[in-house]
Amino acid sequence: MAAQYHHRNLRAELVRVSLDLIAENGVAGFSVAEAARRAKVSAAAPYRHFPDRAALLAAVGTVAARQLRELAEEAAAAETDDGAALAAVAAAHTEFLIDTRIGLHVFFAAELADAQYGELHEARRELIDASLLRCLAISPDPATALELMEQLHTQAYGYGDFYLNGVYQWLGYPTEQVVAKSRRAARIVVEAYRAGSPEISPAKW
Repeated sequence: MAAQYHHRNLRAELVRVSLDLIAENGVAGFSVAEAARRAKVSAAAPYRHFPDRAALLAAVGTVAARQLRELAEEAAAAETDDGAALAAVAAAHTEFLIDTRIGLHVFFAAELADAQYGELHEARRELIDASLLRCLAISPDPATALELMEQLHTQAYGYGDFYLNGVYQWLGYPTEQVVAKSRRAARIVVEAYRAGSPEISPAKW
């Protein structure tokens, strides 16, 4: 009975255990063999659904991108100001990276660039488009809005990486403090762009 259960639900189960595996060990520690072990199936069983590691990672990335978009939208909906909402989205990216070790570095991974991973690419596009629309509410010029989004993502993931790499843990910062720092930094940047006073404009690069 257990074997039949896993066979019927194996695809979803592999994605679930892979999310857990990556959250513990990062993408570098992720393998199809370990996912199969955690799903309690043979090492060959995953290949009925995923031809290789990249295909499984793409499925995991698709689920993660949708989860992150939902969390970001929930965070933004709790705010009444466009700037605060955008800062909340940045903080959501930081918190999600810390919790799952999955973020834009997975969604845009070179090994997942192939057109066959269209579902991931669509989920990624929806996530990025939602962020860009919020940036356009702050800076209506598309080039400036894109620069704002890039800066916010860079900061958000920088805070998350510092935590995961041990820097902030060495300083004794809990996750909540790092996420709060990310939110405050994002708000400072957002307000600078809203005032039209970022020191370097896209045209000067």
